Amino acid sequence: MKHFDHLIIGTGQATGTLLGKLIPTKTSIGVIEADKVGGSCVNYGCTPTKTLVASAKAYHQAKRGDFYGFSAENLTLDYSKVRERMNGIRNGGSNGLSSWMNNTPNVDLIIGRARFTGEKEVSVNGQIYSADNIYINVGTKPSAPPVNGLDQVNWLDSAGLLDLEEVPKHLIVIGGGYIGVEFAQVFRRFGAKVSIIQRSEHLMPREDEDVADAVQNILEEEGIDVYCGANTVKVSQIDSKKEVMIEVNGESKSLIGDQLLVAAGRLPNSDTLDLENTGIKTNDRGYIKIDKYCETDVPNVYAVGDVNGHGGFTHTAVNDAEIVLDKLFGGDRTLYTRNTIYGLFTDPPLGRVGMTEKEALASGRKVLKATRPMNRISRAKEMGETKGFAKLLVDAETDLILGASILGIGGDEIINMFATIIHSQIPCRQYRKVVLVHPTVSELMPWILDGIQEVRESNES
Repeated sequence: MKHFDHLIIGTGQATGTLLGKLIPTKTSIGVIEADKVGGSCVNYGCTPTKTLVASAKAYHQAKRGDFYGFSAENLTLDYSKVRERMNGIRNGGSNGLSSWMNNTPNVDLIIGRARFTGEKEVSVNGQIYSADNIYINVGTKPSAPPVNGLDQVNWLDSAGLLDLEEVPKHLIVIGGGYIGVEFAQVFRRFGAKVSIIQRSEHLMPREDEDVADAVQNILEEEGIDVYCGANTVKVSQIDSKKEVMIEVNGESKSLIGDQLLVAAGRLPNSDTLDLENTGIKTNDRGYIKIDKYCETDVPNVYAVGDVNGHGGFTHTAVNDAEIVLDKLFGGDRTLYTRNTIYGLFTDPPLGRVGMTEKEALASGRKVLKATRPMNRISRAKEMGETKGFAKLLVDAETDLILGASILGIGGDEIINMFATIIHSQIPCRQYRKVVLVHPTVSELMPWILDGIQEVRESNES
């Protein structure tokens, strides 16, 4: 048996944050990885997908030459070069993290699947490792919905879609959440016919209806077929084609494509760990139960990242690690002191922080709302990027911003400004006094408040 001061299971983004603070202590650290170093973000998520988003946008913008005053004749897509660029970036990230650990004297990188054999010990490839502190960072995996015939079809998850060497002629997407919507726009812009099947009445049901409807309109304007309120009845394979039978608006419809992406949710990888050999508890969906410091029911065993069910984003995984480090080294961060924030990386992107409109109303507060379409913002018009809108929600009693949704050019960056405002509890009246750079999209955000009005009923009604 080999003993470490610290043992990290999984190499997602929380692991790099933990190592950054633990390595300088000169304590012994073991890191276990069962798959590709870097986890889903580097290998299957943020890094490769946002690389594709950038290539798709550049290609799309080139097609808008007439609008901007230039000609881009004989424009063609070389998808092999798109993939080469994507793979170069994601492989570089994974190899860089591996090299860092392999060349750090007090870190042992162990390749293999970890399974608990006791409260504070795991087995990897027949070798037992124990540690004073253990950090579980094993992430999640795609889940398949209970659709008749799906197990008989060669369908793709998000990782498999990235491995395609050619753009599909017709990509059918089951699931209208963030992953499905991003991939749908990317491959439509690369030339594929794309159909999205969404069970709920709106795309991205976590969002307010006005936001979801605006995203749907953007996708449909680009030629994507969106079927909301659709029930996937049956999936079958005919040679290399996939047929998806759906029921929508009381009618049956057949969709036939050459590739099928299933993006209908994810499940935690906690089932790979043999947690029954420990006192670590999970909830009914398999997410590891933790306290406000990300500590499990076993002292000094922590669960960080997607596997704990308290975020599901790279930035929340990093923050989980920071919370754990605060507990170990002194600090005041907890899970209960962070605000929800994330981005949808369509074009234009959506940035959201804090409460949605329906959440704000459900809280019992007197809520004020202000909105402004992007086509009323000068810089957006100058850039020819006028789709979308911005929405701010304000507590009428405290003058504090409760939430912001920025669907439009730069929304994924602008939202960080509102995260700072909300965290720092800066009242709207103070925010209006700040001098911002002109001409920018963000400079117009304070002026949205000129049209603020009380929200008397939810947009869900």
